[in-house]
Amino acid sequence: TARLRVPSFRPHSLLRSMVLFGQLVVGPPGAGKTTYCTGMQQLLTVLKRPRTLVNLDPANDDLPYECDVDIRDLVNVEDVMTEMGLGPNGALVYAMEYIEVNLDWLIARLRKATAGQAVPYVIFDCPGQVELYTHHDVMTKITEQLAKAMDFRLVAVHLVDSTLCVDAYRYISAVLLSLSAMMQMELPHVNILSKIDMLMDHTDDLAFRLDYYTGVYDLSQLLRTLHTTRHPMSLKFKELNTLMAALVEDYGLVNFEPLDIQDKECALRVLARCDTANGHIMNAEKIHDPSDPVAGLRLFQTGFSADPEPMEEYLERYEERLKARNGEDEEDGPD
Repeated sequence: TARLRVPSFRPHSLLRSMVLFGQLVVGPPGAGKTTYCTGMQQLLTVLKRPRTLVNLDPANDDLPYECDVDIRDLVNVEDVMTEMGLGPNGALVYAMEYIEVNLDWLIARLRKATAGQAVPYVIFDCPGQVELYTHHDVMTKITEQLAKAMDFRLVAVHLVDSTLCVDAYRYISAVLLSLSAMMQMELPHVNILSKIDMLMDHTDDLAFRLDYYTGVYDLSQLLRTLHTTRHPMSLKFKELNTLMAALVEDYGLVNFEPLDIQDKECALRVLARCDTANGHIMNAEKIHDPSDPVAGLRLFQTGFSADPEPMEEYLERYEERLKARNGEDEEDGPD
């Protein structure tokens, strides 16, 4: 009788071939999502890490980065507007729902794009319509199906323009938007204050130091600055502002990571936080770089640092680097 051969089971090899990690880059228009994706692609290339970039915005026809999967090959907003007679917002919602119904198309292309990668890492550049993340469930359904079909471990990277900090009302709105997206999408979140290099030119307009805004500390202090301005809107919406601040503090979920995508240390710090949130950091030792065999372990140690640097000191060091960079740019500029 022929003996039945039982194939050997190698759980670690199976894990590497099945699990995918990634970032879902979301945020309002103008927050810098596409710029972030471009910078992160360049950073991962320098680190010699596998990366797959996906344009998940059916309205984005001007991509500055090399795209591995473009959702516009499946559906684009212009065609939907023409064929369905919808406006830009309605067409985008329709297109996203169409993607969700035809997700097999995206899954097939993701599998092809990540084939052969030891630890696949996918960055999704998402649309800027905030309704998709705050109360519409289409993005939640898409991420849930990706997790189920491909064992995706995703972190939502929510970008907010840091220049909103100069206006207390806009800052509180941005905090509420971040909280709403966290509750709706049910993913690990890393909230980002983007373009802090631009904010550094307006620090005199801030009511508090920048580390106050990154930590979302005691919003009642910010409300006091509103009440002292004697602006008619401050008086009219005093109670509403108080309730919104209390809501944010009751949840205690929102804080921000400052980001200047042109600054390598800033970008590495954000990447370490993302890799910690989505679990990729546990696979860092599987990334082999002949020129730097401990690069992955160094990132692992950064993410699990027992004594993280205080935000105030980190921002002071960043400001010094920014001044040095600006000085170099002036020296290299035209006479």
